[in-house]
Amino acid sequence: MDTITGDQLRGMGIARLEELCEQLRKKIIGYVMQNGGHLSSNLGMVELTVALHRVFNFPKDKVIFDVGHQCYAHKLLSGREEGFTRLRKRGGLSGFPKREESEYDCYNTGHAGTSISAALGIAKARDLAGDDYSVIAVIGDGSFNNGLVYEAFNSLKLLKTNILVIINDNGMSISPTVGSMHEYLDFLSEDSEEQDHKARRAVIFERFGFDYDGVYDGNNLAEMIDRLTAIKEKLKHGSVILHVLTKKGKGYSFCEENPEATHGIGAKPAVSYMEYSEVLGKKLCALAERDKRIVAVTAAMTGSLGLSEFFEKFPQRAIDVGICEEHASILCAALASRGLKPYYAVYSTFLQRSFDEIIIDICSQKLPVTLCIDRAGISGADGETHQGVFDLSFLSFVPGLTIAVPKDAEEFAAMIEWSAGFNGPLAIRYTRARMHSFGEHGKIEDCSWEKLSEGDGNAVILACGERAIARAFAAVERLTSAGVRPSVVNVRFVKPLDEGLLSALGEQNIITIEDNMAAGGFGALIAERFSGGDRRVKIFAYRDSFIEHGGVDELMDDYGLSVDEIVGYIRRIYEIG
Repeated sequence: MDTITGDQLRGMGIARLEELCEQLRKKIIGYVMQNGGHLSSNLGMVELTVALHRVFNFPKDKVIFDVGHQCYAHKLLSGREEGFTRLRKRGGLSGFPKREESEYDCYNTGHAGTSISAALGIAKARDLAGDDYSVIAVIGDGSFNNGLVYEAFNSLKLLKTNILVIINDNGMSISPTVGSMHEYLDFLSEDSEEQDHKARRAVIFERFGFDYDGVYDGNNLAEMIDRLTAIKEKLKHGSVILHVLTKKGKGYSFCEENPEATHGIGAKPAVSYMEYSEVLGKKLCALAERDKRIVAVTAAMTGSLGLSEFFEKFPQRAIDVGICEEHASILCAALASRGLKPYYAVYSTFLQRSFDEIIIDICSQKLPVTLCIDRAGISGADGETHQGVFDLSFLSFVPGLTIAVPKDAEEFAAMIEWSAGFNGPLAIRYTRARMHSFGEHGKIEDCSWEKLSEGDGNAVILACGERAIARAFAAVERLTSAGVRPSVVNVRFVKPLDEGLLSALGEQNIITIEDNMAAGGFGALIAERFSGGDRRVKIFAYRDSFIEHGGVDELMDDYGLSVDEIVGYIRRIYEIG
């Protein structure tokens, strides 16, 4: 599919446009089933996207898709179908808006709640330059819960600029949307005699400076074209919120019936691996049965974080705050201050949003909050905005925080069990899939490390986490044939360091491996520990670069954790050609 311009779309009748919508829907299903990606959210946005492209003049006009889970039809209309053959794969199309890809993408997104702030900034820049174009933010009702939205709202009148905000209301984030704002949007969409009394019902938005326009059927193409055409004129005089209702998974019955399960899917055929999140869910349920202090907290990702069973069994001790990671962290701190034991399950990339709260609210008060950090390390296909490669770096310098990294799912289960009796801030970071098992694990109570293999006494590999240990053993296996055998140590606690084991290393060369950025990570802690001496410490971690989308193994190889590089370095230590 070549680029279809606004002029071309304006030359099509409704029947032809509806045919185009079905073509786009079929293409999205086909490419996502082939390569994986965000399915149901994109299917629900097809008609609205076509209407936007017909009414507005992209790329002169600017559209920002919040998060970007709904941008596939936009990418197809803007001539990027060829890239869909390698969607979310190395060298292929990103699953999110990306300025480097096309002039039709004016702003990179990937995390929730940023679109309205971005739209305001772009609109203000437009005004200062004396330009004339429309700026549109498309945001889902799930992202609409995020606090950044209201910070942006608060600036609208101050900035004295005009934007269009489209609320794509499908009742879902990844999990079903929760909270008072969700209830308010439902209230606005009720079919009643009061529906015409817009000013009374939508007073919140109008107080912020928006003309509220809604509610409309976002999957009704003709209706969307009519409303957007009228709104385009309104934008000359002020900002507008358009509230539309869409069907997540529209046009594919399985997606319509299972919107949460089909939010994002893997490529077909896929190899299925048990996930760490499943281990977390089962262990927390077991702990909660005997300990009434246990509380589970999540930010709109109940199912993907393994907490569905916990939410069913312990509804009074299960809290989904919506896409509000900062709020979740403070809430956990407050719960812990009153004697409860909260477990906050969150993806590594989204924990970044809670950095201040981790320092001030949790750790400075020495509160027993357990951060269960899922999707740590390279996450793969979602690319730069979703790689979990910064958490060790931004957590390692926080005073009083213990950081645990299990070697496999069995050790992870033991850590969760141990954590119930731990009285302080704790972070446990782990990858998505459980791919390896490294045998029995040693005692966890003393935060010590575990020697997994005894070497020849010349070098030791300190490996942090499942993927790092797997790479360490792969390197050792290749080195054994050359008569070289470094020891391998399971660094199951990044903080505190195992001073006893480190002191016992003698003069051995030290190699560190971690699924994290080199700057500020575990290896950096070890290098600092031995600074000022003549001890050689070699760090294998990710280089100073944002990591693009692709397969996990190929990205690990390309960005600093290649087994070839590890083997080559150790061979040089041993002076083997």
